[in-house]
Amino acid sequence: MRFNLLGPLEVVTAERALPLGGVIQRATLGYLVLNANKAVATSRLVKALWGDDAPMTSRKMVQNAVSGIRRLLEEPGVEGRGVRLATAPHGYQLNLDPETIDTVRFRTLAARGRGELAAGFPEVAVDTLAECLGLWRDSVLADLAETGINWPSFAQLERERLAAYEDWATAALELGRHHELVCELEEMAAAVPTRERLCRHLMLALYRCGRQYEALAAYRRTRQALVDFHGLDPTRELQDLELAILNQEPRLLGRQSQLV
Repeated sequence: MRFNLLGPLEVVTAERALPLGGVIQRATLGYLVLNANKAVATSRLVKALWGDDAPMTSRKMVQNAVSGIRRLLEEPGVEGRGVRLATAPHGYQLNLDPETIDTVRFRTLAARGRGELAAGFPEVAVDTLAECLGLWRDSVLADLAETGINWPSFAQLERERLAAYEDWATAALELGRHHELVCELEEMAAAVPTRERLCRHLMLALYRCGRQYEALAAYRRTRQALVDFHGLDPTRELQDLELAILNQEPRLLGRQSQLV
């Protein structure tokens, strides 16, 4: 049994995806999976599901959702070995193997890819990080987000997704794959205009494609966004990259580009 949070909530067995019921039951399950192997107080579940506008029957609704989840996990033919939704003091605890959760696999692969990159193996890291990013089917718990739910873990996971993408782009650039990166980097930089590492990757990719003017324009856009949103100038590293592009320094071509 696998629990997938990187997209609409899914619980998948060897044969099928299980029907997860209505939004309250899905949200309860999603929150318990995010906090797997930890006791979650009923009051915390109520707060997560309704914020400050919980109905008078909210605790009963949570109890009903938990009963539905238990029936689902105990359904004949459902192989959920080691998966148990237990009653904890003042709440509940979903016990399961962490490796069956896609967020855990994502973080494991992201850390492995980052380590491979730091060790000087971009050709290995690029595949590890591609596998890591491939776990994402949509935004975190996209079906719940559409109902207005926005737990802090959503933003944290999206930040980690962006960092993993930047690591992947670093590896791809080191392997001389700048031509295939440009369009995607342009889209990513437009979506997160103050992200300096994305801007750096885009500037390098554009420059290595012979598009010096556009590389400098990318710098100016990020600089303006930083001023507008944060009242800050770019870091010295990004300023130095702009100067290096202006001076057409040979080192910017990168090892792989120089070998071509």
